[in-house]
Amino acid sequence: MTVTLLSVILLILLFAFLGAGLWVALSLLGVGIAAMALFSNAPLGLVMATTMWGHSNNWALAALPLFIWMGEILFRSRLSEDMFAGLAPWMNRLPGQLLHVNVFACGIFAAVSGSSAATAATIGKLSIPELKERGYPEKMVIGTLAGSATLGLLIPPSIILIVYGVATEQSIARLFVAGVLPGLMLVALFVGFLAVWSLLNRHRLPDESENVPFRERLRRSRRLIPVLLLILGVIGSIYAGLASPTDAAAVGVVLALILSWSSGSLTFQTFKDGLMGAMVTSCMIAFILAGASFLTVAMGFTGIPRTLAEWIGSMELSTFTLLAALTIFFVILGCFLDGISVVVLTASVIMPMVLEAGIDPLWFGIFLVIVVEMSQITPPVGFNLFVLQSLTGRDILSVAVAALPFFCLMIVAIILIIIFPEIVTFLPGQM
Repeated sequence: MTVTLLSVILLILLFAFLGAGLWVALSLLGVGIAAMALFSNAPLGLVMATTMWGHSNNWALAALPLFIWMGEILFRSRLSEDMFAGLAPWMNRLPGQLLHVNVFACGIFAAVSGSSAATAATIGKLSIPELKERGYPEKMVIGTLAGSATLGLLIPPSIILIVYGVATEQSIARLFVAGVLPGLMLVALFVGFLAVWSLLNRHRLPDESENVPFRERLRRSRRLIPVLLLILGVIGSIYAGLASPTDAAAVGVVLALILSWSSGSLTFQTFKDGLMGAMVTSCMIAFILAGASFLTVAMGFTGIPRTLAEWIGSMELSTFTLLAALTIFFVILGCFLDGISVVVLTASVIMPMVLEAGIDPLWFGIFLVIVVEMSQITPPVGFNLFVLQSLTGRDILSVAVAALPFFCLMIVAIILIIIFPEIVTFLPGQM
C-alpha cells in the first residue's frame, strides 16, 4: 500500500471519529491504534503504554496546570474591574477613546491568564455593557474584543506555547520570550487600526469629554499596579533566567491568590471553583497530549512523516510558498478544531517538513500560534466567537463580520514576521 493511500485512509478515519463526536484525545488514540495494528508489526500495547507514560511524565508539563489555575483565580477576581478603572482615564484623549481599553485590557489579562476564551469572557463581561451604555458602536466593541482576546494565545504565559514546546521538544522559556515582541506588535496594529477608523468615523463615537486631572489619573491607575507586578514577576523571572516556567507558574499562583484575597474576591467557593476549573482543563489538555504523543510514534512506524517531508523537499517549494500553504491549511483546520488540538494533531506530520525546509522551529511556533489565533475568530468553530455570541446575543455570523478587520491585521502580522523574523528571534537570542 502506498504512503499516499495510507495517509488518505487514516485522514478519513480521523474525520470519521471527530465527526461522530468522539473526544479529540480518543480520536487521536484510535487513529494511532489503527495505523500500528494495520500497517506495522510493532507490539501495539507496549508501544502505547510506554509512549503515553513517557510523554506524560514530563516536568515541563507541570507549568501547564499551574498557569491555568493562575488564570482561573484571576478570572474570578476583580481584576477586570480594576483594569477598566485604571486604563479608562488615559484613553479619553486617544482617537478611538475607550475602545482602546478593550485592546489594552485584553493584552494585560492575556499576560496573566494564557487563555483566549478566558480573556474574551472576563473583559467582555465588563466592557460590553459599559461601552454600549456610553454609545460606542456595538460592532467595533465586539470586533475589538474578538481580535484582542486572541492575544491570550501568544503573550506569555501562553498555554498553547507550552503545548507546542512539549509536542516539539522546544524550550518553553525561549518560546515564552519569543512571543513578547509579536504580541506587542499585534497590540500596536490593533491600536493603530482603531485610531485610523475613529478618525474616519468621528460621528459614530460618543463625546468622551471628561477632563480627568493628571493626579487623578495616577490615583486611579494604582489599581493596575498589582497585576502589572504579577506580570513582571512571572515573565521577568523567566527572561532573567531566575526561574524556569514551572517555578514562575508556582510563584504566579501564590501571587494570584494574594491579589484575589487582597481585592476581597477570594472566598472558599471561588477557590474551589478555580481549582476545579483548572483541573478539568488540565486533564483535557493532558489527555489530548497523551493521545497525540502515541499518534506521533505510530506515524513514525508507518513512515508517513518522513515520506511527506521528502516529497515536499522534492517539490523544491520556496519558504514563502510553503508557509502560505501551511497558513491556509491551519486556518481551515482551525475552523473545526480548537487551537490546542490543531497543534498536537499536526506536529508529527508538519515538523519534518518544516525542518526539511530549513525553518527555525522556534520561529515556526510563534507563526503557528498567530495562525491559530486567526482560527479562533473564524466560523464555524471559532471559540472566541462562541464566547462573544453568548455575551451579546448576536448570531455567530454577525460576530464573525465584526472580527474580520482584526483577522486581516493578523495576516499583516504574519507577513511582518516572515519578512522580519528578528521580531520573533531577537529576544530569545539575548537569553
